[in-house]
Amino acid sequence: MLGGALGAAGLIGLGAPAEASPRRRLRVLVATNEPWGTYHVEPLLAEAARRGARLTQLVPDYTQAGPDGPVPVATPRHAPPADLLVVTGAGDWPLECAARFRRLPLAASSLAYLGPAEAPGARRLRPRLRAVTASSPAEGRAFAGYLGTRRRPLVVGSPQTDDLPRRAPEPGVTLVVTSVTRPDGTGGAAPGTELLLAAAERIQASGRRVLVGLHPREDRTLWERYEISDVPTLRAAARAEAAIGIPGTVFPLIAALGTPLVGCTDPALTVPGHLLSVCSSTIADAAGAVDAVARARPADAATVADAAGPIGGSARRLLDAWARTARR
Repeated sequence: MLGGALGAAGLIGLGAPAEASPRRRLRVLVATNEPWGTYHVEPLLAEAARRGARLTQLVPDYTQAGPDGPVPVATPRHAPPADLLVVTGAGDWPLECAARFRRLPLAASSLAYLGPAEAPGARRLRPRLRAVTASSPAEGRAFAGYLGTRRRPLVVGSPQTDDLPRRAPEPGVTLVVTSVTRPDGTGGAAPGTELLLAAAERIQASGRRVLVGLHPREDRTLWERYEISDVPTLRAAARAEAAIGIPGTVFPLIAALGTPLVGCTDPALTVPGHLLSVCSSTIADAAGAVDAVARARPADAATVADAAGPIGGSARRLLDAWARTARR
């Protein structure tokens, strides 16, 4: 039932994507708000390889993302020929790349959540945008607000859910989903780590087993007293009876697994509504963590469909949309 509801959500937007022409191999440059954050592009690599497409992430330099990583990277000066530039936001780096590659068709694709307030630089992108995509209807509404456009984004789903694991919760396991404690050159940080650390301590003291799903840029040393998952957070969530954390991009995807979620909402944190919608409850005080986790229940199918989007085939739909945009 859930799969059907989520699949139907994929038709919202500009219509069901058509298959890209096999006669033309797509070449895409990607610029993200987190200049060296290649983890947003990595889930697309398998589908890109299947169809012979080439994805290259633009980086300011090679200090934090080199040629040995899974995602091909290049500075603008050394970028290969391309058919399309994709920006994932209107931060400083995507704006710089858009100005550098003025002759390329431009698309905006939401690969990580952004608040619904219009970004200051969005007006510089809007006149050039040939396509806008998002993973879900709810994310699409937020992304449209962020871009300052009335255009309804094409809903393609999240590539991270293309191989969604089967949920097999282990008794007593609670997943702690971290964010980023300190900003760095790659991107910003979200407040709330102190609250989450205190919540994790109380959960462990209650007799539950704490498993930590680290954000790729989080400081590992803060969490070494607990078991840190050696697989991505979404896969780790399949083992958990419930998850608690600072709401982020992965929350709707965890909800799609059927794992209940508790959100830690620091007063200084502004969270898009669709990330809160999949939470069974939220806490602003660590004293409520144990009870909130014990009472957590999965989000309903309609809420998950709106927040997570269609499940399965998402990378294919996104690359199809990019291919069509490049041919316009």
